[in-house]
Amino acid sequence: MQWEHLTSRQFAQAVQDTRVCVITMGVIERHGEHLPLGTDFMIAHKIACLAAEREDAVVFPPFYFGQIYEARCFPGTVTIKPTLLLELIQGVLDEIGRNGFHKIVVYNGHGGNTHLLRFLAQCSLWEKRPYSLYLPTQSLTPERQKKWQEMRETATGGHACETETSISLGNHPGLVHMAQVPEEPAPPMGRLQHLPPTFAGISWYSDYPHHYAGDARSATADKGRALVQWQVDTLAEYIAAVKADQAVPALESEFFERAQGIGSL
Repeated sequence: MQWEHLTSRQFAQAVQDTRVCVITMGVIERHGEHLPLGTDFMIAHKIACLAAEREDAVVFPPFYFGQIYEARCFPGTVTIKPTLLLELIQGVLDEIGRNGFHKIVVYNGHGGNTHLLRFLAQCSLWEKRPYSLYLPTQSLTPERQKKWQEMRETATGGHACETETSISLGNHPGLVHMAQVPEEPAPPMGRLQHLPPTFAGISWYSDYPHHYAGDARSATADKGRALVQWQVDTLAEYIAAVKADQAVPALESEFFERAQGIGSL
């Protein structure tokens, strides 16, 4: 069920029936010359909506504010001040909880959000809230990942590559411009290789200054449709596991009781 498609009465019933909301996290950024700026949030939201048809849950409207500072030098990118971004995401999660959801699945569609969302999940231990956060850390099970590796024709990627381009061809082919795919692949440039293993804010840009990573020439809609189905199946199974879970809420209650009781005998 899509949050924005429900009437107020339908929404209230959906909350009672599911108690689980899925919010997808994407950004607006350059995806080479051939994919739309909204690729990440469009893909993630589509997968979440299909998964929620299989395993009942309410999907929050498309959310496209995230960590994408490394793409600020490209036209069309939308960024928000870091402290405001954290407050915004936390505020949205609190509103989801205020509407009665006890469990929130945060489904990430953008690699640059990984550190941000894990930090946000850890921040949930700062203040007790009436909901629990769940952040899936894999989009495919190992078995499905193996199937995708057998199907794909390129060994590397990561952005506007065979993977994202195939999914986009399957989901919204009219927005994909295959004629504009570069004739040469884009491997990492390694401009920070002179350093010991290092992460810097400029790391992604140092490797991929054109915001294209991999080789999209072998992308096809058939590959994309197969991959989306595997991702939908994986997320639907995850939602079912979250619904059945009692450990996370119980452990959070135990944690906050102990945190409040420090100093007492």
